[in-house]
Amino acid sequence: MPKLNPHFSALKKSYLFQKIAEKTAAHQKKRPQNSLINLGIGDIQKPLIPSCVEAMREAAVSFAKTETFQGYPPAEGYSFLRNQIASFEYQKTISPEEIFITAGAKNSCVEILQLFSSENIVAVQDPSYPVYVNGSLFSGMDLVYQPCLEENDFIPKLPEKPVDIIYLCSPNNPTGKALDRKALKTWVDYAVKQQSIILFDGAYEGFITSDAPHSIYSIPGAKKVAIEIRSFSKKGGFTNLRCGYTVIPNECQIKGVSLIDLWRKRLHSSFGGVSYPIQKAAEACYFPEGKKELALQMEAYQEQAAFLKQKLVALGYTVFGGIDAPYLWWKTPQRIPSWDFFEQILEKGVITIPGEGFGPSGEGFVRLSTFASIDKLQEAASRIQKGSLCVI
Repeated sequence: MPKLNPHFSALKKSYLFQKIAEKTAAHQKKRPQNSLINLGIGDIQKPLIPSCVEAMREAAVSFAKTETFQGYPPAEGYSFLRNQIASFEYQKTISPEEIFITAGAKNSCVEILQLFSSENIVAVQDPSYPVYVNGSLFSGMDLVYQPCLEENDFIPKLPEKPVDIIYLCSPNNPTGKALDRKALKTWVDYAVKQQSIILFDGAYEGFITSDAPHSIYSIPGAKKVAIEIRSFSKKGGFTNLRCGYTVIPNECQIKGVSLIDLWRKRLHSSFGGVSYPIQKAAEACYFPEGKKELALQMEAYQEQAAFLKQKLVALGYTVFGGIDAPYLWWKTPQRIPSWDFFEQILEKGVITIPGEGFGPSGEGFVRLSTFASIDKLQEAASRIQKGSLCVI
């Protein structure tokens, strides 16, 4: 009889967003006449930019001709996209050979753990994206939570005991906090001293408007201790297309073993690659017209975040984020538990995400996604304003 992976029992009964969906469905069944505004899941709302659509169309049409037909894609990704990323994202300080095209950041944030033993201790920001915790748990690794608290400007403190692997997300999901150069240097210096590996999730770097670094590799020494994971999902609107990339510098080694070699073996053994049309669409993000179109979309999303934050602050609430990320970190009044506050807001027809779902330090907050249109955000603010959610 097969033996099951015992580590899955350490996970919560249901994934956070699954639980939200169940509660939302129950609410709609009870009040079918109520329309809901979804400010919960962080899914983009604007259409794919024309440059990406045209590139994908042309790539799909090319499959109809023998001379342009493409077979299996390279496991590492096509050189045309890796070259663009090296040039525009890293100004050639990272080589194309150190960049690997993937099916998105979410997958890579978990799959990268396959390079490491289950005996490792993993540090995660608290609160943080649940995937880091879940991936570590069903890999059998021990967890250490690094609280990101209001009194510390949501910057995680260094672990009190040595850890082997460190998840850093900047800008952070859910707090929206981007780590500045000083904070990142502190973590890189720690990793160098402890011989730890940083898994740096930069899925939201395209939203940064402050002077926070967009890449951990702008910090001296980071190439020796950091793997950077990025995505086209939010920055390029690829949430359905699934495309991202993982960067592993040649200098990143453990006891003389190159992690880039291990990752390449892993890809060739169990990954079929990202399709040609999708990689051509991603390449279009770096063409002049594509960059202009994406800049306009990014500006619109940033305006939407600022708009809703201003509305909530005007109502007397304390709200963080919305500067370097498309999320608002809304503090619950009078220390109301986050799931209770979620229920209150849901009664008004607005879906949020309880902060506790992102970790113990998320208690007392809810996360709002600001990808919805200005009209939807205006309506959400109006619903929140009508009648008291609680005494402020």
